Amino acid sequence: MQIAILGLGKMGRLIAEKLLTDGHEVIVWNRSKEPLDAIRIEQAEFVVNQKLTIIHAIEELQNFLRKPRVIWSMLPSGEPTESILLQVNQFVEASDIIIDGGNSNFKDTQRRFDEYGQKGVKFLGIGVTGGVHALENGCCMMVGGNADSFQYIVPILDSLSKPNGAYTYFGTGGAGHFVKMVHNGIEYGMVQAIAEGMGVLSKSDYQLDLSECANTWQDGSIISSFLLDMTIDALTKDPTLTNSNGIIGSTGEGKWTVEQAKATNVPTPVIEQSVEFRNRSQYDKAIQDTFVAKIVQAMRFEWRGDESKNEEPQQQ
Repeated sequence: MQIAILGLGKMGRLIAEKLLTDGHEVIVWNRSKEPLDAIRIEQAEFVVNQKLTIIHAIEELQNFLRKPRVIWSMLPSGEPTESILLQVNQFVEASDIIIDGGNSNFKDTQRRFDEYGQKGVKFLGIGVTGGVHALENGCCMMVGGNADSFQYIVPILDSLSKPNGAYTYFGTGGAGHFVKMVHNGIEYGMVQAIAEGMGVLSKSDYQLDLSECANTWQDGSIISSFLLDMTIDALTKDPTLTNSNGIIGSTGEGKWTVEQAKATNVPTPVIEQSVEFRNRSQYDKAIQDTFVAKIVQAMRFEWRGDESKNEEPQQQ
């Protein structure tokens, strides 16, 4: 199947490579030139056999994509996604399929679904998770939008979910990104709880090996999880977390989950407090210096691969 991937950040690059290795024909574009040069060199065999096409202007998609065009954006939510979709909107036609695979707010996805639907363009919002390990493990994808286009791209989703991932169609509009938002809100709370537990262990009078504690919990306990795997990896590499500065990144979904919960009168104190903890870590040195903040940051680095450990704190 032929598809264009817009944006070669870690997840965009991962998706492109996973599709190439499963036999699909992939066209890639990126705002900066360096990632395009890198994929040209590192995936040269696919360039030679014409499975990988590299373009430098969005307008080139008109020449390279067969109809119905399938265009998958993997840019960050907000202005970058809005800007690129406005460019794509200049040439897409009825029956073309546009996919937003970034972590967009479900309200934006609903709006785009409605707007594109008016001109017959089919829009999907797909929440993608799995982190840097998804290349070998498979992606977990939460799909919302046009039902017909979901069925059309099933071969793409089958390839991306191999061998242990999954995908589900949740309904029209922003349904997929809504489910992904709540998934990430839950993640905030789970990560925070693991980090707080490790913080308590680190202050113990006993001489505990924290990675061994987590290793033990991974075998048969009810808190065994992928997140504990990331905890073990982080602690094995840096047992005292001296390389972490305790400044925790955030992509917004936890905040959106809390806002939606308040709008619908659902109590979410765990998620809300974990969001506040991350916010305070941006400027509060007392928070940054805690083992809890450092391990949250280190865990995120293990599955995201892009959490800066030397970032300067943001101003309040």
